[in-house]
Amino acid sequence: MRVVLAEDLFLLRDGLIRLLEAYDFDIVAAVDNAPDLTRALDERELDIAIVDVRLPPSFTDEGLQCALAARRKHPGLPVLVLSQHVEQLYARELLADGSGGVGYLLKDSVFDAEQFVEAVRRVAAGGTAMDPHVISQLLSRSSAGDRPTAKLTPREREVLELMAQGRSNAAIAAQLVVTERAVTKHTANIFTKLGLSQSDDDNRRVLAVLAYLDRN
Repeated sequence: MRVVLAEDLFLLRDGLIRLLEAYDFDIVAAVDNAPDLTRALDERELDIAIVDVRLPPSFTDEGLQCALAARRKHPGLPVLVLSQHVEQLYARELLADGSGGVGYLLKDSVFDAEQFVEAVRRVAAGGTAMDPHVISQLLSRSSAGDRPTAKLTPREREVLELMAQGRSNAAIAAQLVVTERAVTKHTANIFTKLGLSQSDDDNRRVLAVLAYLDRN
């Protein structure tokens, strides 16, 4: 699997390269600034871009903007964004086009090697990998007042958070120690309360829920 990696901190970039190569990923480019990232995304065939939000020269959101531009040029390009903090604006921008695999992880998540590698593979395959802290903030912001998420039961909120992380019904059932049939029922209730049509496509249903939460 071919990867373009953008991270300005040498030790973290080197650590990510070693980690990914240990799991048989092919690092076709590893860069530390936005201009080099733009060139790498334009010139190389790849399966996923793993991008730090903040890159030189200004350390604002160059990494994210490079990735978004590449997705516009190459629709469906899988992008996994790494960030030091939860920044809802960046999560919203990443999810806005609703196409292709997307991920938003806090850098602390990288220190769990197997979880990180699983997230990379999921996003590269067109799935979703959202950090639980990001989902929690989106849900908290969207549950105030009379918004539809306020109608969800505590268990439905748990299911929604796990859905938004990219978990399948089977994985949610295992996590919550309930039957898959129970999860299916909770999922149906969530879609009904949020006014969303159901879908068997895990990635599309997660993106639909997140896009809905972001609008409200």
